[in-house]
Amino acid sequence: MTPAPDPMPNPDTPRPAPTEPLLVDSGDVVLIVDDVPDNLAVLHDALDESGYTVLVATSGEAALALAAKAPPDIVLLDAVMPGLSGFEVARRLKADPATAAVPIIFMTGLTETEHVLEGFGAGGADYVTKPIRPREVLARIAAHLNNARSQRQARQALDAFGHATLVVRDGDDRRIWQTALARELLTRYFGDLPDHQAPAELMAWVGRQAIRQRAGAEAQTITISRGAGRLTCALHPLEDAAEGQWLIVLREASEAAMLAAWVQAFTLTTREAEVLYWVIQGKTNRDIGDILGASPATVKKHLERVYGKLGVETRTAAASLAMSRARG
Repeated sequence: MTPAPDPMPNPDTPRPAPTEPLLVDSGDVVLIVDDVPDNLAVLHDALDESGYTVLVATSGEAALALAAKAPPDIVLLDAVMPGLSGFEVARRLKADPATAAVPIIFMTGLTETEHVLEGFGAGGADYVTKPIRPREVLARIAAHLNNARSQRQARQALDAFGHATLVVRDGDDRRIWQTALARELLTRYFGDLPDHQAPAELMAWVGRQAIRQRAGAEAQTITISRGAGRLTCALHPLEDAAEGQWLIVLREASEAAMLAAWVQAFTLTTREAEVLYWVIQGKTNRDIGDILGASPATVKKHLERVYGKLGVETRTAAASLAMSRARG
């Protein structure tokens, strides 16, 4: 039987769109740095099977070159290697703004206290001991990646909302990260500095206030005057972050004056006044927690005390009363 001819195509019938190649999400990027091939092979296979994109370096110099080309999401770093040690590689990664926020997990056979402390002092977030247990490494990687992702989202939110905030580490002279507005204000009040370097005057104040907070006292603000401009800095410890990291919130004169007025008028603490300020900006407790480096539950407790001191019961009433006093 002769097959029937194909029907003539109808010009009004829409043609299917051409098929595009499927884009596959390769997952988080893990940089492994170790001079022992056997260690690299074991970790590479375990990470690859778990869906990570794996980069490999057999020396500190190679690791820095790789990280400069494509910053990884996390680094597994051998502490003792020929040439550059893992500790020195970590210090250089943390000194570069492009990789300063990348968590580093040290791999080491050195369990003496001084070596562990050196690793954390170089910027390490965690360490695992050799011989390496892949399942333990995978669990630690997942935990640190989740924490880093949350911090990255908070930083992006702060930057998007135009907040002037930065993070520093007590005893260090580096800015771990900062928003665009914070960079602008620091340049205006402290002059041109390398992008990662924190002003000495600011870090001296951080050191004094860190001691106060660890002793149970509330940190005091500092006001920097430059000509007609005044910049007020408030210090907040970062929860669930590496020890010694602090969030600094920068405000120019107008905001600082309003907060001071509320402190005096309503007998608020500085932290309570800051919570009230962000309530007026329409932020949720979670938003305020991200900005001030506190949990939503802590923000809620501060807000309850604000209600009591203002004699109100709602956020709207508190905002209205505070703005009335500010206008007065």
